[in-house]
Amino acid sequence: MQPGQITHRPAQGMCMPMREGFPYSLLCMNVSILIEFILEISSTHPPLHTPPSPRHACRNSEIYNFRQVVAEQLPGVQIPSQSDSAIIGYLVQAHGDTNELWNSLDGIFACVVWDEATCEFTIARDPLGICSLYWGKDKDGSIWAASEMKALQHLETLDIFPPGHVYRSRTGKLERYYNPRWMEEGRVPSAPVDLDLLRQTFTDAVVKRLMSDAPLGILLSGGLDSSLVASVAVRHIRETTGTFDKDHKVHTFSIGIAGSPDLVAARQVSEFLGTEHHEFTFTVQEGVDALEDLIWHIESIEQVRSAIPMYLLARRIKALGIKVVLSGEGADEVFGGYLYFHKAPNPAEFQAETVRLLCRLHQWDVLRANKAPFSFGVETRVPFLDKRLLEVAMELDPSAKMCDLADRPDGVHPRLEKYVLRKAFDTPDRPYLPDAVLFRQKEQFSDGVGYDWVDGLKGHAEAVVSNADWAARHKRFPEHTPRSREYYLLRTIFDRHFTHPSAFDTVPKGLSIACSTPEALAWDPSWENSHEISGRAITHVHAAGHGFTYQKPEVVNGFIHG
Repeated sequence: MQPGQITHRPAQGMCMPMREGFPYSLLCMNVSILIEFILEISSTHPPLHTPPSPRHACRNSEIYNFRQVVAEQLPGVQIPSQSDSAIIGYLVQAHGDTNELWNSLDGIFACVVWDEATCEFTIARDPLGICSLYWGKDKDGSIWAASEMKALQHLETLDIFPPGHVYRSRTGKLERYYNPRWMEEGRVPSAPVDLDLLRQTFTDAVVKRLMSDAPLGILLSGGLDSSLVASVAVRHIRETTGTFDKDHKVHTFSIGIAGSPDLVAARQVSEFLGTEHHEFTFTVQEGVDALEDLIWHIESIEQVRSAIPMYLLARRIKALGIKVVLSGEGADEVFGGYLYFHKAPNPAEFQAETVRLLCRLHQWDVLRANKAPFSFGVETRVPFLDKRLLEVAMELDPSAKMCDLADRPDGVHPRLEKYVLRKAFDTPDRPYLPDAVLFRQKEQFSDGVGYDWVDGLKGHAEAVVSNADWAARHKRFPEHTPRSREYYLLRTIFDRHFTHPSAFDTVPKGLSIACSTPEALAWDPSWENSHEISGRAITHVHAAGHGFTYQKPEVVNGFIHG
């Protein structure tokens, strides 16, 4: 194990204290599980030692309701630091390690709490696994945990610590503590759409994530999701400060190949909102040159197409002194926004696929959103994965989320993907976004930054993977053999960095099209033969979606306002 491998993750504390004869070794190093304490810039490191009963907590966390938790669950307790994450050790000390405790936290976390007196410890991860966490055992039975897999390759076993779970050394059991109703297999919810409730819940999710004294920005692709995040943030700041001058401007950031759709759309949104916009471009060669480092950082071969632009953008963001960014990840999973959802055969299948996506998100988009920016010490926050928003949005009747370009519920505009979300923010008197953005069709980030990037990456792989290597791919990779030269290249880089026998087991398997789960391929048999994984593979949807001229709808039938 080489701690220096992950020094890009800033320190929030030091190693877990060890005790002679303690039967468990816990690797929770400053470079592996801890992030920079952002809320309180003036302090150095919040305490890991919680008197009077010595409990030590290593954590990577942002607890958005920490003031409420302190008031309700820790009345009279003097917490030396105002750190939101510092309360975890105090809560365990005051109330014990219970599932109710972990469910009471509104935020993200990956943490280990150790009781020095009893030599017992707990490992816990947030409900959806937004905070990265791995664990494993050494030959002597010692248990280790770290935010990145690369720190644990010396162990005998290695695996992802599952989201929404807690491990307690006193029982030796791994237990799921997060069990929302929307996760129940086969259940189809039936709540009617309340646009006002949906809008307010998402607004609350954005506002709580603005909690930071450090410079904060927003990743703005110009698509619906990131644009809504930016719009809500700007409106809140304007309303709470009574002004929107240079001292209160929100910084927005976009990246793409020169002339790409995202750059144009992001510029339009920024002008509409009045943000301090920073636009960056990159070339195909710059993206290709970053592949080696990027895969080492994200520890996966999935999401590479979209992770490269995010990685390159994070480098520029850090150079500007921004340490926290909000992003639009999660909306497509919650609202069925990917283009392949047009083929969902019925509401039950639509709902089941959104649940599958959310339960696997820690291996996909949130892995990218967490690890790519953290390569440069930039923290990403994702309002669309707010726990309360999930309670509202995932309980909606899925038929209200389903999309159909042939269906025009208002008589004018087709029912695009995420239609219910669009309508929640379709407020003509005080518009959140320009109409052309609010009803812009979904673009996968890797497509939106410029089709030349995806085509260039594929072309690079075709050039560097020789015919001989490609012909022998089944021999080199007998399991999960790459189906394209692009994946052959990425797999080769991955195997060079991650040599543990279980390393590739942490990478999601199975075919996917436009970010689908393997199960959804049954919706269209032709998808199983496609080697293109992006949204462009759903050609009929993409073409139809770009083929209409936007007209403002006046009435939407079947939706409850308030």
